[in-house]
Amino acid sequence: MLIKINGQEVELPEGSTVKDAIKATKAPHIEGSVIGVIKGKEEFEKHINKYKIKTTAGSIIIEILEDEKINPLIKAWRENYKKFKGQRIRWTTPDEVAIGPIKTSLEPTHQEHQYNKNEVILSLSGFSPESTHVIFSKDEHSSIYGAPPYNRGVFAKITGGRRTLLLLTEDDHIKEVEPVIERRSIIESAAVTDLNTILEDGNQIFTYVKVKPTEDSPESVEHFFSLVEDGKVKVDYESNSFIGFYTLEGIRKGLERIEQRKRGTVTLRNRGRGAGRVYIYREDRVSTPSHNLIGTVQKGMELIDIARQGDQITIECEPGRIMTVNMTQKEAEKYLQEHGIEQIRDGLQDDKAIIVKQDPKYTMDILKEKKVKTFGVEEDKLLEIEMDEKAPRSTWYFKKISGLIDSPIGSIEVHFAFPGMKVVMFKGEKSEAKGIIPENTPTGCVRAGELGVTNMSRHHVGLIGVRLEDNDEFGPTGEPFNATNIIGRITKGLENVEKFKEGDTVYVREKKSR
Repeated sequence: MLIKINGQEVELPEGSTVKDAIKATKAPHIEGSVIGVIKGKEEFEKHINKYKIKTTAGSIIIEILEDEKINPLIKAWRENYKKFKGQRIRWTTPDEVAIGPIKTSLEPTHQEHQYNKNEVILSLSGFSPESTHVIFSKDEHSSIYGAPPYNRGVFAKITGGRRTLLLLTEDDHIKEVEPVIERRSIIESAAVTDLNTILEDGNQIFTYVKVKPTEDSPESVEHFFSLVEDGKVKVDYESNSFIGFYTLEGIRKGLERIEQRKRGTVTLRNRGRGAGRVYIYREDRVSTPSHNLIGTVQKGMELIDIARQGDQITIECEPGRIMTVNMTQKEAEKYLQEHGIEQIRDGLQDDKAIIVKQDPKYTMDILKEKKVKTFGVEEDKLLEIEMDEKAPRSTWYFKKISGLIDSPIGSIEVHFAFPGMKVVMFKGEKSEAKGIIPENTPTGCVRAGELGVTNMSRHHVGLIGVRLEDNDEFGPTGEPFNATNIIGRITKGLENVEKFKEGDTVYVREKKSR
């Protein structure tokens, strides 16, 4: 049987499943992500009710009427609309514009009918199905069109391009007729399914969304790369107009490229309430200065249309992210060569040095310049931290001010370090520390290597610290236990912490759970 997966045709044995199709084509898909299955072309097209007729004078949009009595007319249109491509404007009058002729199997009548403005009619000129025309009604009038015996031959109405209709002359022709794919047509024909669903001949499968980032919003694009770092992202909100991803809410970005938010547009809210949210649009919306353009969906709008709140969506970007941070200088050399980008080693240039920052910072800037400076440090200047999920607000704060939100390695500055004190503190940011309520406060004892943040019950809210030996009285920032939130522990590099001096930059990375 023949099926399509992400637009690629493939022959599969009878009884094959969605999982078999993914395996046969190596289609991008991360387990647990939503999948769309359209039962077949015929099933899909019967739910399409808008068509765009492109002419040399502009485009006309028609919408099919929802009336069971005119099914033969609708069937004739859907079976034959492509035949109008290349046809000339046959005639124009103050009341009508005609295109055609084509051949259909409709039967004519000889009755005269009254027609309204903006109605679209199938006409059998000379009472012959071999001379079938489409008539666009420009004004109220009566005529004998040899129309089939269904609703006076009226099967659609004009919903866009009325000005184009007035401009058409017999010198114009039809460039293309194409269906307008809307969310409704997709959700009525597609089903969210699992990998073990049995496929049928003609099924269409959609497993991922492909996004093309814009070159003109490098900071916003990098934000999006961070959001989809794991190859999939959870839908936090959905409406008729858009779906929203709120994982990185609170991360503000500068003003970048602003565009009309057309269907398939990906944007970042750059200011105000909800700054840092990412949206993908299901319907057209006007531009607004609070939304930066990230890119556009190239494949997989079907998944955007059927996704519900809580669903995971597999997402790929082309071009993808260029990120050398957390590689060794040698690893980055090979990686950049594969992408055709020149590496300029900076800082510690040894092959084994760990890259802690790159310049330019953003992928789209690197791709423009075709070169990047990679700054390396000794591995013993790097702390590895296992974050504690029991302190979500405090760990979010730490990741945000250190830069771990959108980079594999972040940095913090030493605020206090005194030989023999067995405690080191790092600068916080009071402006970002608002709302750090007491959470995961210690009881009994704070262990060596545990990281703590002062919560909002004390004046030095947001201060970060680590103890180098156990203490059963005060937390890592010198505050009582009830003013201390434990955010994690240092799992690698603790032996080097006592060497740090005030003002030193300390690089940190998160230990990922396996």
